[in-house]
Amino acid sequence: MTAAHPGGPPPHRPALLVIDMQAGTAPFMHRPGPTVRTIAGLSRRARAAGVPVVTVRQRGCGAVLPELAPPDGEPQLTKTTADAFLRTDLADTLARLGATELLVTGFATENCVETTARQALSRGYDLVLVADGHTTSVRPEPTGFVPPDAAIAHHNEIYRHLDFPERSIRVLPAAAVDFTAPPPLEPRRP
Repeated sequence: MTAAHPGGPPPHRPALLVIDMQAGTAPFMHRPGPTVRTIAGLSRRARAAGVPVVTVRQRGCGAVLPELAPPDGEPQLTKTTADAFLRTDLADTLARLGATELLVTGFATENCVETTARQALSRGYDLVLVADGHTTSVRPEPTGFVPPDAAIAHHNEIYRHLDFPERSIRVLPAAAVDFTAPPPLEPRRP
C-alpha cells in the first residue's frame, strides 16, 4: 500500500478499478447494458472528482468496451489470471496514485472481481464493492451455478458481513458512492 505518513495513516485516496469489461467478455455477461452504464457513470463522476480510474484487461479478451475506454494517459494494465495484482504492476500503479481505498467494479463477480477484491484487502486497502457495478456470466441450462442475479446478490451480502482486520469494507450502489473516506472503524471486540 502507500508509505507510512508521519503522525498517522495516509490521507484517504480512493481509486476506481474497472475489471475485464471487454469485447471478448461482453457476450458472456449477464445484463451487460445496465452494468456498463453504471460503471461508465461512476467513471465519469470519479474523473470529475479527481479520483483515478484504473482499467484492468484480461489478456486475450479484446478491447475495452467503447463506453468504458480509458482516456489517453489513464492507467491501464493487462492481467493473465483472475487476480489483477498477480504478475502485473497494479500494486505499483496504486502506490504511485497514493490509493488507500479501492472501488471495485467489473466482470466476473465470483472470479476476477472477487479475487481482486480479496487481494486488495490482504494488501491493506479499504474496499468498496460497487453493488450494481459488477456482473457475472450468463448460465447455460442446466447448470450447477446459482442464477446470475442470485450470485451477484450473494457476493454483495458476503461483503456486507465480511470482517477483515483494520479494513473498511462497504457495499454501495454506484449512486451512493461519494468518494469520501469511510467512517472510522469500530474497535474490535475481543
